[in-house]
Amino acid sequence: MMFSEVYGTYFNTVAAILREAVQNEMTEKRMVDIINQKAFAESILSIIPALKNEEWLLLNRKGQTPIQKPPQMPLTLIQKRWLKSLLSDVRIALFSPDLLGLDDVAPLFNVNDFVYFDRYADGDPFTKDNYISNFQLILSAIKKRRKLKIKYRNRRGRQVSGTFIPHRIEYSDKDDKFRLISIGGSHHSIINLARIIQCEWLETYNANEVIEKLEQEAFIAFELTDERNALERVMLHFSDCRKNTQRLSDTQYHVMLWYDPQDETEILIRILSFGPMIQVIAPDSFVKLIKERIFRQQTLMPS
Repeated sequence: MMFSEVYGTYFNTVAAILREAVQNEMTEKRMVDIINQKAFAESILSIIPALKNEEWLLLNRKGQTPIQKPPQMPLTLIQKRWLKSLLSDVRIALFSPDLLGLDDVAPLFNVNDFVYFDRYADGDPFTKDNYISNFQLILSAIKKRRKLKIKYRNRRGRQVSGTFIPHRIEYSDKDDKFRLISIGGSHHSIINLARIIQCEWLETYNANEVIEKLEQEAFIAFELTDERNALERVMLHFSDCRKNTQRLSDTQYHVMLWYDPQDETEILIRILSFGPMIQVIAPDSFVKLIKERIFRQQTLMPS
């Protein structure tokens, strides 16, 4: 757990709190400020009670710490092996990560150690030269604010070309695909990177002159029962979505979650995977989708 994005953020945030607590008493207000700056908004629900109630024995109720020196977080051998495994992933390799210091480190695992049962099998060709070249050119164009001329195949297999302002690259874990979100004229375009035949840099653009249409986000509201560590699993599972979490009781939470409308089917499947731990209460259209999905699954089950 110490290697995950969530727990890694927890450890670094608590370390930041302790560094200040070594010098002065730590107030709850200051803890909130540090958490808002370094962690997720919902981290307040976990970190502050654990510190204030002395569950972690790192602070007493007066905000004082028994630690005498500011905490350091050097990488252990197993952390280096974990990093070597992650950086060996063909998708991460597209970003040309720096492997300095990991040359003589054996990876902790490799891609063949995992079997995916909830992912489409036609993922992007991450290791093909043309795909890598296009990906890195697009990534560089986003950073340097360069327009792109892109030739690609649309869903009907026709070749299409146009000039686009690259906005960001997104990855879908369910589809195992990268897609480019771009601004073309007065509209947004979404292009699967595997469909791109050729792209090239054009002139730079001034970000202040680009009037981007506001992206239309869909939302769902649900109540969560925190059994079998459900709250933590939901926060991790939907870490790619904007959300707001409110505690209703010791085990009940109200969650607002926003997502891209085109990912609705994926979000529906992910919500259903939590079973009775999640009860969607809005909007009615999403509740209807859940009922229809469950009904279809029931009709497929043998009587």
